[in-house]
Amino acid sequence: MSFKESFLSYLQYEKRYSAHTVISYDCDLTQFFEFYSSAEDIQIEDITFKDVRRWIVFLMNEGKTSRTVNRKLSSLKSFFKYLLRESVIDSNPMDRVVGPKQGKKLPGFVAEHAMQVLREVDFGEGFEGVRDQLVIEMFYQTGMRLSELMNLKELDFDRSASLVKVLGKRNRERIIPVSEGLMRLLDQYLDQRFKTFGSLDGFLFVTKKGVPVYEKLLYRIVTKHLSKITTMTKRSPHVLRHTFATHLLNNGAELNAVKELLGHSNLSATQIYTHTTFERLNNIYKQAHPRA
Repeated sequence: MSFKESFLSYLQYEKRYSAHTVISYDCDLTQFFEFYSSAEDIQIEDITFKDVRRWIVFLMNEGKTSRTVNRKLSSLKSFFKYLLRESVIDSNPMDRVVGPKQGKKLPGFVAEHAMQVLREVDFGEGFEGVRDQLVIEMFYQTGMRLSELMNLKELDFDRSASLVKVLGKRNRERIIPVSEGLMRLLDQYLDQRFKTFGSLDGFLFVTKKGVPVYEKLLYRIVTKHLSKITTMTKRSPHVLRHTFATHLLNNGAELNAVKELLGHSNLSATQIYTHTTFERLNNIYKQAHPRA
């Protein structure tokens, strides 16, 4: 068994990586060794950081994105770390390798006026119409993640204080205030749900068959209704989370407050939204100031 094959077996049986992930590692390592096999017969223990750098240059010249190159380097790092642990090599050539810098991708968001238009959109009659409207408003007014919304229960709402309790990543709990309008819409939904299915325990949002909603359904709901107000290519639940954060900052909310509402563990994750805010201010400045 070759070093590569033993590494892939280690990933599959000891690390219990998925078959898809193991195939990705296999492809990356195969590409790396094929790059050298055409030029020279290189032994694993002879590979240096310079060899890896040449491969990076080759990939970039082939038009690969920084994101793709860094993912491939991540596969190499895991491989050489494994070889070091197995005493196949004495030093890790990846220790001196720095991947290409990735530009920060600014999050897409829906304009405020478009979200206002969405309030006037006809969501349809009956249970599904009210449910879809509540899904959209819940994402936009709370900024919660897809998984968080799927796991919501009726008992998570404190009606007297207009608050909702959300269980986020790593089981971190946070409290988000909700508007009176959202609470009224929630009551309408619960009324329709009761009329359609009777008393239900468990998750708040259900399908037309009365079972808990699933990811693809929520994506379809969001995509369908955002398509009515925006031509954005990406129209996902996460875009509404971005929209929630951006609109808060654009209207004067403090960054720390937005961090807590989003459930970020550190401020750096929230700061990407300031780029969007500053970009908007910069455009306003250029359009409005006579010397801009």
